[in-house]
Amino acid sequence: MMSPSPVSLRSLSRKVWTITVLLRVTHFLRCAARGAVRLALAMFLASASVVLADDLPDLGESARAEFSQQLERRIGVSIMNEIRLREPSYVDDADINDYLNRLGQRLAESSANPIGEYHFFAIRDSSVNAFAMFGGFIGVNTGTLLTAQSESELAGVVAHEIGHVTQNHLARQIAREKQNTIPSMIAMAVGILAARSNADIGMATISSVQAGMVQAQLSFSRDFEREADRAGYKTLEKAGYDVRSMSDFFERMQKAGHVSEVNAPVYLRTHPLTVERISDMQNRAQNSSYRQVVSSPDFYLVRAKIRAQTGTAREAVSEFEIALRDKKYASQAAARYGLAFALMRAKDILGAQREMEAIKSLKVSSPIISGLAADIRSAAGDLPAAQAIYREALLRFPQAKSLVYGYAESLYAGRQYDLALQFLESQLQLSLTDYKLYGLQAKTYSALGKRLQQLRAQAEYYYLQGQLGQAVEQLQFAQQANDGNFYEQSAVDARLRELRKLLDEETKQKKNGG
Repeated sequence: MMSPSPVSLRSLSRKVWTITVLLRVTHFLRCAARGAVRLALAMFLASASVVLADDLPDLGESARAEFSQQLERRIGVSIMNEIRLREPSYVDDADINDYLNRLGQRLAESSANPIGEYHFFAIRDSSVNAFAMFGGFIGVNTGTLLTAQSESELAGVVAHEIGHVTQNHLARQIAREKQNTIPSMIAMAVGILAARSNADIGMATISSVQAGMVQAQLSFSRDFEREADRAGYKTLEKAGYDVRSMSDFFERMQKAGHVSEVNAPVYLRTHPLTVERISDMQNRAQNSSYRQVVSSPDFYLVRAKIRAQTGTAREAVSEFEIALRDKKYASQAAARYGLAFALMRAKDILGAQREMEAIKSLKVSSPIISGLAADIRSAAGDLPAAQAIYREALLRFPQAKSLVYGYAESLYAGRQYDLALQFLESQLQLSLTDYKLYGLQAKTYSALGKRLQQLRAQAEYYYLQGQLGQAVEQLQFAQQANDGNFYEQSAVDARLRELRKLLDEETKQKKNGG
């Protein structure tokens, strides 16, 4: 996002600590709807309100001020790290998240804040939902990807969430509750974020704190939803998608809710829909010129991959075989890709290779297809062929993380360690904050027996995931390694001083309650 106005470090750290104390239990919120943990969670939050009231510093007006962009980003990064580390439903799949980021960045560039920072990720959940967090982090349930009937419909959902970010809705909703105590405000923040993913969990969180926290606070207000609709509509139109898809998707959700009001889709409960909102979107679409938009191949391929990952391997194989036999698919290439992926899961490598050959004849180009083709060659024991596929695909899709990670892994598997390190170093020059690249680098240095370099890379891997203590520990071990030259050892010493200073500041902030 754009550079924030100056904020004192102590004031900023107090806010971050205050808000993130309970946000860090977001992982447990998802478990709360699954069983007896709900009661324990309610008791924890109820007691936490009392404990935090005693431990928290008196923030005065600083807690009531609107959150700065810098503060929002820090909170968002903290929550995102927790999700990656501890949330089992987080989709750690480069193909899926790459696609969401390509789609999301195209929309973001056409939004009210085109130079803002955004990060899009998937949550493995069959319910239809999406949610925006602090700092431009936007999650999309896999159920939404499967339910959207076109890429424009999916783009409409994502554009709506970008609208929540550009309009600062989460910060505004929390900041406007000036009459609440700090612990209640924190608990409400947890409830709002949890509710954006699952309304039932959010309700359990809210019900455990002050009675004044009404259900309307679970979700953004209807006014905020209308603002996000309008901002999202403009973004969708400017990005070149079909603007009619936005109202089509929402109207379909509303009809599903009418069929079963008790078990209404999560999307309806976290994004309150009204006839007025849908009519507003439809009226806007009528005033726009008709634009036929074809969904990209990757839209269908990602959907096929999600389906191929669902259930047992044999069930997935059967699903795609039937679809191809009956010609019930929107994209033949995607259906064959799904079958090839499912066959790989079933360890039928020859069958998977046959499907990849059939895909070739369809002349569909995508990093997702190339990645699977290389994986199949690797599984067949033909590493040179796999690496050739990766190299050719990287020339066409140099930013595809799935190809970058796959190629590095193939070089490692082929014991081409020096070449792997050269490749990883070139990628780190382009993406210094990619923790996975450091993890691959550490593994490769370990294979070469270069302990200092391994520990140094491992430290960056931990640091970028918010694990500052573990990062410092790795650098301390690196200091004791005796296989580095003077310059490498000096780099370790300098980095250790930097991280120790950050760790000391973090420890003091926690000790002082701010």
